[in-house]
Amino acid sequence: MPSINVAVLVGSLRKESINLKLARAVERLAAAELKFNYLKIGELPLYTQEFDAAYPPACQRLKQAIEASDAVLFVTPEYNRSIPGVLKNAIDIASRPWGTNSFAGKPGAVIGASVGSAGTSMAQQHLRNVLAYLDIPTLPQPEIFLHFKEGMFDSEGRIENADTQKFLQGFVDRYVAWVKRFRKWIKNFPLRK
Repeated sequence: MPSINVAVLVGSLRKESINLKLARAVERLAAAELKFNYLKIGELPLYTQEFDAAYPPACQRLKQAIEASDAVLFVTPEYNRSIPGVLKNAIDIASRPWGTNSFAGKPGAVIGASVGSAGTSMAQQHLRNVLAYLDIPTLPQPEIFLHFKEGMFDSEGRIENADTQKFLQGFVDRYVAWVKRFRKWIKNFPLRK
């Protein structure tokens, strides 16, 4: 059974989301090493600084789930050349109030799929900027800007194309090594909250 817990934030709420399918495909490839915990972000209230005095229970649950994880995986579509509002809202909630950033020091990665040929590249760049500010050491390479095509993978994460499977397996292998590297470092040099 995998001992590395990964909090997964999918930036699309659609039931047939191609990014959820991508996350499931990555999960299947990483099943021997990683345990994925898909965090529900669609029902979170919109962040307001008024929460900082008394965080709503749904927001507390999100923060606790991230804190209990060893790593984070962001799987994002691209909306209007950036990240979806629902994903940014979840990030804002989990990183607040000031001094209680639930993401701090957790190794992360960013991937995404789109029907467009740019495959979420702008959204990922914006997200990487946010993650750098939040002290999330983010896997630099390989970047996964997947140009989704119908039948690429199914809702269970089975990958139909051998080249796509090989490409995603390369990402998974690097991500697992990245997470293990930071887990070892954190054990030797724990962060103070």
